Amino acid sequence: MIKSGLAGARRLGSSGCSVPAFGFGAAHLGELYQKLDDDRARGTVEAAWLGGIRYYDTAPWYGHGLSEHRLGEVLRSKPRDAFMLSTKVGRVYRRPANTSSFSSAPWAGGLPFEWRFDYGYEGVMRSFEDSLMRLGLNRIDLLVIHDLDRSYHADEVGFDAHWRHLTSGGMRALTELKRAGDILAIGAGVNTGDMIAPMAMDLDVDFLLIAMPYTLLDQSALLAGFPECEARGVGVVIGAPFASGMLATGAVDQAKYNYADATADMISKVRNIVRICRKHDVALPAAALQFVLAHPIVASVIPGAAGAEEVRENVRHLVAPIPAGFWEELRAEGLIVASAPTP
Repeated sequence: MIKSGLAGARRLGSSGCSVPAFGFGAAHLGELYQKLDDDRARGTVEAAWLGGIRYYDTAPWYGHGLSEHRLGEVLRSKPRDAFMLSTKVGRVYRRPANTSSFSSAPWAGGLPFEWRFDYGYEGVMRSFEDSLMRLGLNRIDLLVIHDLDRSYHADEVGFDAHWRHLTSGGMRALTELKRAGDILAIGAGVNTGDMIAPMAMDLDVDFLLIAMPYTLLDQSALLAGFPECEARGVGVVIGAPFASGMLATGAVDQAKYNYADATADMISKVRNIVRICRKHDVALPAAALQFVLAHPIVASVIPGAAGAEEVRENVRHLVAPIPAGFWEELRAEGLIVASAPTP
């Protein structure tokens, strides 16, 4: 039986399984914004384990396989029934045609393998087996459809083709894996708010892993997306509670929002939230983590970290006391939607 880990366990939609409410997102192990040496990467995952974290999320895309290698290296030494593990499908990897000119962009480092999108039956099955090998583990609990939204594909024709491949083959592969007991639940990753309702309504998924449309900076999912999830018993995991950076760093130089440099409007909003944080002696990352977990449809939040101390800080922020007046002031100034649940 999976132990609940830090912050207890919550039901994952109508999947029949539960996940720890606090997890670890492993994108930084793939060298998202900076290179990490192996010792630091290993220490980051070990700090998560020692901190009580028992839910780990990765993907082939993270560093072109590097994140899965690094995460698996540590988790292979842990009791397999003591943690939950998720990875993703939608890309398959191969040796690059020209090894001398290969670029790992957009990753700062990563492994020297090139990829293509493949949401069909064979692509999903190959991705699943490749992930098992990279992780060095023979079981994955949650399998997530990755990056099937219009922002990742060149045009509507390309998106439509991938969607057809998924619905005509990829979903069959995922369903077979679940029925066979090879995975416990099927998820779909969401980067933009316009995809929440279609994913929940048109795909037979147990949960959505939402990266950006529900954070302390954006609650657009409350009106468009979450109602459809609730109606269909689709759970939610929040994958980017720090909005890809600036809810952890604040409005510093070159602050990141949605994996790019933050706009002037977003910087202004964060500065106003920080002003209220200081008034109530609240750390901005603590507010970001605790805010998303307050919604009843959210089963878990999985912040990333690029070092052991960042992991320990995330754990401290999760349990830091936040006065009710802080949330009331955010509402009063229109910095969060009035109907947004708060702790």
